[in-house]
Amino acid sequence: MTHVLDPDALSDGDRLLAPPVDPFSDVTRSDAAFRAFLHGLPGVDQVGAEARVAVLGTRSIKTTAKAWAIDMAISMVDLTTLEGSDTSGKVRSLAAKARRPDPGDPNCPPVAAVCVYGDLAGVAREALGTSGIHVAAVATAFPSGRASRAVKIADVKDAVANGADEIDMVIDRGAFLAGRYLDVYEEIVAVKEACGSAHLKVILETGELVTLDNVRRASWLAMLAGGDFIKTSTGKISPAATLPVCLVMLEAVRDFRVATGTQVGVKPAGGIRTTKDAMKHLVLVNETAGPDWLSPDWFRLGASSLLNDLLLQRQKLRTGHYSGPDYVTVD
Repeated sequence: MTHVLDPDALSDGDRLLAPPVDPFSDVTRSDAAFRAFLHGLPGVDQVGAEARVAVLGTRSIKTTAKAWAIDMAISMVDLTTLEGSDTSGKVRSLAAKARRPDPGDPNCPPVAAVCVYGDLAGVAREALGTSGIHVAAVATAFPSGRASRAVKIADVKDAVANGADEIDMVIDRGAFLAGRYLDVYEEIVAVKEACGSAHLKVILETGELVTLDNVRRASWLAMLAGGDFIKTSTGKISPAATLPVCLVMLEAVRDFRVATGTQVGVKPAGGIRTTKDAMKHLVLVNETAGPDWLSPDWFRLGASSLLNDLLLQRQKLRTGHYSGPDYVTVD
């Protein structure tokens, strides 16, 4: 049972000095307590979630609102390359595109971040300079997460030392599915500490969590452990980011802020390729979590090919006609 201070029993001085009350301070005291809490969360109505996103997906965004939404989506993109064949040259090219997505239009906003493997974070940091664009690095034995904790922590520290100011970690899905919630929680806490001042995005790999109930539980676990963002997927397995999954995660961050006063971001990643996909996500954010999340500080779109479609649609709005595929660079 959590004991809450009675504010009426405090003097004005004591009230100012009293630490904020953590309503979940007892949750992580044991595996049993954590399991009881996570399995006590309200169940997710999968049919209802699918119906909700289907209705929101029919919303039509036109003219001025569409222009604003496209620019907002561009500013939310984590422009990503996570291939074994990545080179320093490819990362520099991606960084140039991140800074000036449309070289012919200086009013086009830059993206939020460039996301790379940790060993290339230094290349990205040098190429981005003082642009203000973040360098995100995947770590903790991405994408499988199958390594010792010591190796994962070393991976994080190396990425931060190379210049990453955002770390995208993967949770141990095997431990989560086996019900070892405290192990997963403690690993996220350790990774968060290793991040130092870098922000931590916690990848749930929702395609392996099987149920939306598990997505809700994993979201709360990651937030309680101190994640700054919760992220759907590595983009390496299917299904990746789906609208029902994103709905559940947005509900979780909304409810978590109500309960704790702490706001946590959301990042769907994998399979978001078209402007229509991006618009559906923005509508979902606004209608579920609220407009406070309509900012690159609190919502990101992990993608590689999405930016090209956003640029083509933006150019169509600006000029009245579509350009050919050679209007944008091939990443």
